[in-house]
Amino acid sequence: MKAFPFTITIVLAFSSLTILAFGDTAEFQPTIGNKSSPPAKAPEGMVWIPGGEFSMGASTNGHGTDEMPMASNDAEPVHRVRVDGFWMDATAVTNEEFERFVRATGYVTIAERTPTKEEFAGGVVFAPTDHEVALTDHYQWWSYVKGANWRHPQGPESDIKGKEKYPVVQVAYPDAEAYAKWAGKRLPTEAEFEFASRGGLSGKTYVWGDEFRPGGKWMANTWQGKFPVKDAVEDGYAGIAPVKSFPPNGYGLYDMAGNVWEWCSDWYRPDYYKALADKGGVANNPQGPDSPFDPSEPNEKKRVHRGGSFLCNDQYCSRYIVGTRGKGEVNTGTNHLGFRCVMSDATQPEKIDKSR
Repeated sequence: MKAFPFTITIVLAFSSLTILAFGDTAEFQPTIGNKSSPPAKAPEGMVWIPGGEFSMGASTNGHGTDEMPMASNDAEPVHRVRVDGFWMDATAVTNEEFERFVRATGYVTIAERTPTKEEFAGGVVFAPTDHEVALTDHYQWWSYVKGANWRHPQGPESDIKGKEKYPVVQVAYPDAEAYAKWAGKRLPTEAEFEFASRGGLSGKTYVWGDEFRPGGKWMANTWQGKFPVKDAVEDGYAGIAPVKSFPPNGYGLYDMAGNVWEWCSDWYRPDYYKALADKGGVANNPQGPDSPFDPSEPNEKKRVHRGGSFLCNDQYCSRYIVGTRGKGEVNTGTNHLGFRCVMSDATQPEKIDKSR
């Protein structure tokens, strides 16, 4: 893990005078799902995502059915994409699943390794402030904590006892990649993640539809109350929730919005969607750009994050909105970032003894 400055996913909402809308029906065309049946019996804990053609991205200047302040122009323009069918973990990888991997392989995560002179042993941790602050300096609520890692997500004094079913966090990209390889899987592309997130819907604001709380029901683990001072816990959770605490989307996937951000395999570039759109036609199984580039930190190598987290809210970061994007330096873990895996093969991976 590199030393300061660290990289996290942040976005500042526009003032209440500026309204941005998602779900512009002029830009979003219907999702055309593949009609083929699952090629085999579902691997344990995974669901079949049929793939197909869909409109990818988020419309920030349209007039959709739901309005939300949001400052994000890296999810435009909306463009057509086709992805093949694949299997996807129904939930983010949990602490107990990651622990089985560590026990079987002896793997040591980046946050746990002895650092070089230029590196830092630990992880990035959120801590609420004790008073209202201007939302222009994220260092007021984020900091590196020595000894923070997947076993101790908030620092040495914390642990994961009793949290076996919670998403594993404080995993850097190489850590997630190592787990996926061990499990006979891989990390999803950004296009696969968004197709799966939409659950067969097209142009909706959220993975479940256009209403944030349909019938007054909480659909995702997000932040309520004044950010970053105190989470009002109206949705029942302060911080991360166990997987499957909220309803699944149309494909049977849990927490595709909120709870924890998730790694995707694509390098991050803010202009990648424009590059695809400029080519015209339908992008077929896009794998992301050949190299990363973030103008705000041009020397950092970043991969895409998707889904938002328990910290997302309409005051500061509303990237639980489907189609929006996050980013993170590949060797940096945080206490609101996890991952899930996919499989594109029709056959199940070689059986691995995960009981050790």
